[in-house]
Amino acid sequence: MPARTPEEVDRLFAEALNAGDIESLLSLYEPQAALAPPGGKPPLVGHAAIREFLAGFIAAKPRMTLAPRLLSQSGDLALVSAQWHVAMTAADGGAAEATGHSVELVRRQPNGDWLFVMDVPGGTSPA
Repeated sequence: MPARTPEEVDRLFAEALNAGDIESLLSLYEPQAALAPPGGKPPLVGHAAIREFLAGFIAAKPRMTLAPRLLSQSGDLALVSAQWHVAMTAADGGAAEATGHSVELVRRQPNGDWLFVMDVPGGTSPA
């Protein structure tokens, strides 16, 4: 199901992540979208790089909850943020949790769907 509002992109992201559905996750990104990985690493650009990152995240069997909100919209561009919480399996097999505030730039496509242009899961917090 495509995102019909800017905030829905985040909601659909959480649903696809919880289902472990990499194809649905990638379908939420424009082909040349950028994702800023944690730790201040350079942005990942394009579906191939984003797929690799998300596949590693899915391997930890994450369960995400989030509360998205629209920060600003101008025409076909919107700035969205979400407060999120993820519970997952740590590398040692134990339980791990993380919380944060993301910031995303999304764009309305010619067919009316909204997609990520830039995804910054860690928001504006220092690395």
